[in-house]
Amino acid sequence: MKKIIQLITVIFVTSLLLGCDTYNKEEFKKSAQNMYDRVQTDLKIKGNFCYYLGSIKFPYTDIPPLKEDTQWDGWNKEDLANTLPLFAEIGLLTRQPVESEERLYHYDLTELGQEYLYSFFNKTPSGDTIYNNAFCYGPIKVIKVRDVSEKTYEHGRYSNNETLVSVNIDYQVVNTPEWVINNQDKLKALYGSHYVFLPNVTYPETQLYIKGKDGKLYLESWSYLLMKPSGKLLTDKE
Repeated sequence: MKKIIQLITVIFVTSLLLGCDTYNKEEFKKSAQNMYDRVQTDLKIKGNFCYYLGSIKFPYTDIPPLKEDTQWDGWNKEDLANTLPLFAEIGLLTRQPVESEERLYHYDLTELGQEYLYSFFNKTPSGDTIYNNAFCYGPIKVIKVRDVSEKTYEHGRYSNNETLVSVNIDYQVVNTPEWVINNQDKLKALYGSHYVFLPNVTYPETQLYIKGKDGKLYLESWSYLLMKPSGKLLTDKE
């Protein structure tokens, strides 16, 4: 199933209370900004929004579908058949035809692609390594905290009588690169119309904090979006 992956961060947060009942909005703002900034530093990525390509190592040559492919192999090749031509057209990858092999291509990173690349790997239960690549952009700048509310649930996700604190923020995306701005329609067609983030636009977001039995707060929120392809490939030829 294709879906958007959110990296969830749970971190202990202090200094968010003023007195007994009033929450400190400025401290919430600082906490959110620190969380978004930290993931960029820790993962060495250019921003909080990442377009997933698929499981691949560069340089890469197309591998046609095979009868013995697993379901996962089929899904991965389907993703790559859409993402690689798109980012070659945008300018983050090179694309050269394979001699004597119709419709097969060699791909490698351009200098621009190397700048925005995020590579990571996963281990399967059998011990195999799955190499993943994405292009990341768009650092988040938290503009303000609009409101804070809390609600206690009889049966929470982690415990009974669990209190969640909801923090509604406004943020903007800074340093959106030209390759995103100039290719909005193509990116929206493949990744979804809501997943192109532009400069000078204010976006809403809700962050969740878990209130511990000791009254302390723990942040449970996404720190970057890994967006998987779910639409169709749109090229200049269409």
